[in-house]
This record gives sequence, C-alpha cells and structure tokens, in this order.
Amino acid sequence: MYTAGNPASRRILVVRLGAMGDLIHTLPAVAWLKQSHPHSHLTWLVEPQWTPLLEENPYVDRVVTLRRKSLAGLRETRRELREGRYDCAVDFQGLLKSALAASAAHPDRIFGFHQSQVRERLAALFYSHKTMATRAHVVDRAMELAASAAGQALIPSQRLFPLPQGKAEGALPEGGFVLASPLAGWKSKQWPLAHYRDLAVLLRDQLGLTLVLDGPPGADFSEAAVAQPHYSSLRGLIHATRRAAAVIGVDSGPLHLAAALGKPGLALFGPTDPARNGPYGDSLRVLRAAGAATTYKRGTSIDSSMQDLSPQHVFEALSAILDGSPAPGGLRQ
Repeated sequence: MYTAGNPASRRILVVRLGAMGDLIHTLPAVAWLKQSHPHSHLTWLVEPQWTPLLEENPYVDRVVTLRRKSLAGLRETRRELREGRYDCAVDFQGLLKSALAASAAHPDRIFGFHQSQVRERLAALFYSHKTMATRAHVVDRAMELAASAAGQALIPSQRLFPLPQGKAEGALPEGGFVLASPLAGWKSKQWPLAHYRDLAVLLRDQLGLTLVLDGPPGADFSEAAVAQPHYSSLRGLIHATRRAAAVIGVDSGPLHLAAALGKPGLALFGPTDPARNGPYGDSLRVLRAAGAATTYKRGTSIDSSMQDLSPQHVFEALSAILDGSPAPGGLRQ
C-alpha cells in the first residue's frame, strides 16, 4: 500500500489515455482516489479527443494531453509531466504506451495491474506495485487498482460517474425519442443498419417515438433511412444522451456513457462478454442471442450473433422497459 509522503501535498498522476468506454469505466476509481486524499493534486493524462469527458470533473485538478502526432508535441507532453513531480502514477490502461507515459513523469511509484492481467505484458515491467484484480467488471477492477494506490483495504460500494452536461448540436426531435449509436470500434460488435430501419418503423407506428442515430459527421446511415440521423461531436452525444427517453447501444463508448448517466434502454451484445464489458449498473438491460460465443475477435463483418437479434425482439424488450413490464422471453437477459 502507498503510504509515503504527506497526504496534504500528495501529487497523483492518472494514466488512462482512451478510449471512450474505457475512460468512462475509470471515472469512479479516479473519483475515489481523489476522495481518499482530498487535499492532493490529481492530474489525468489522456489523448486529446477524449478531454470533453473530463470537463467539469470536480475530482480532476489538471488534464494533460498526450500529443503523439509530432515529436514537438511529445516533448511538450514530457515537459508537462516532468514538471508535475508526482509522488505516484496509476496506469489504468495496461499498455506499453501508457506505462511509458507514466514512467516519463518520473513518479516515485507506479501502480498497475499484474502482468497476467494487462493487454501488453511488457507494460508491467514499469510498475513498482502490481495489483491482481479479482472482480469481473472493468469498473470494479479499476476500483481495486485505485485501492492499492490509495492505501485502502476496503472498496466503497458507491460508484461516481462525474460527467459534463454536454452541448446541443444538430437537430433533435422536440418530443420523445430513442437514441442509438450504431458504430463500434469493431464491425463484429455492430447491429445491422437495416435492423435499425425496421426498428424505427416499429417505434414510430406503435409507440409514436422517433429513433435517432448518432454518429460523427460523415457517418453513413442511409441503410436506416427511416431513422433520424444526428451528427455530433462528443459534447453533442452527451447532450443527446441526457435528453433521450431511452437508449439502444452496442458494446461501445456511447453505451457506457448511457449507463453512467443511468439512462434506461437496451445493450445489444454478441461476441464480447457483458459480464466483463457490459453496461455498469442496472438501468440498461442486456440482450444477447442464445448460443452467442464470446470470442473478442475484431472482425470486419457483423457477427452472426448480432444479426440474430431481430428488430421485433429488440422492440418488444424496449417496449417492456418503457412501460415497466417484465422482460420478454427468447433471449438471454
């Protein structure tokens, strides 16, 4: 456990560079780390595109961006890290690049996961303290790592997700709408766009709700023409998620944003394990086709288990959520 130094002047560096869902999953651990040492100074090192997620965060005193696109940018990041004079760094990512970034700050100690639990085992060579996590979900595993860094034996049950309000971008329906973000880092985790089209018809005709598809500018949602497209930045996505009556998501950052905000809705899963990577909390219900295999294969085509989730099944499950009824049968809930 970390006990060195004066807690009143302790300087902590958190390293979680990205991506969106992983960063959101780390928010409770960082909040608790700061709460454990309320008079410390906490800096978060993150990739520039994800800084909107850390705006208005009362538990982060400073944000430093990792500028990797140029040698000059890397030198500037290194200079900022060296100026921090950190007592400890906590690498929540477990990659060689994140471990190198933590090491570049020259902290007295670096905390990270055990080499058997990081994606790149070489990262653990940079850690002075290694934590063997025992929990299943990544949010709880991050809390275990924070406990090691904070020198705490017990982990609190409360999970805080301090997220900004976002910013209105683009047109949204004036009435109730269901928000979906069809894109994911891996094609295999996505739900077919044609299914969103069929779902949009069901929502419109039977519930009077508009299905809104959110994505970055330039995203092609033409296969789901009945749905209303909404092109936005990360700030616009946060705003739209807060406004939505319900959310439908796949295993990607927007789904975890919705879970962190406590939005009702559905999480559609196929080749990834919802016990580890599913929405945290109980506001979102997981749908996964019977017989879906956990592979984590980063396929270039939509996994068959995702195609097996029919628009009718998704509509029935979403309708049950919206009216408070029990979940329909036929799928693993």
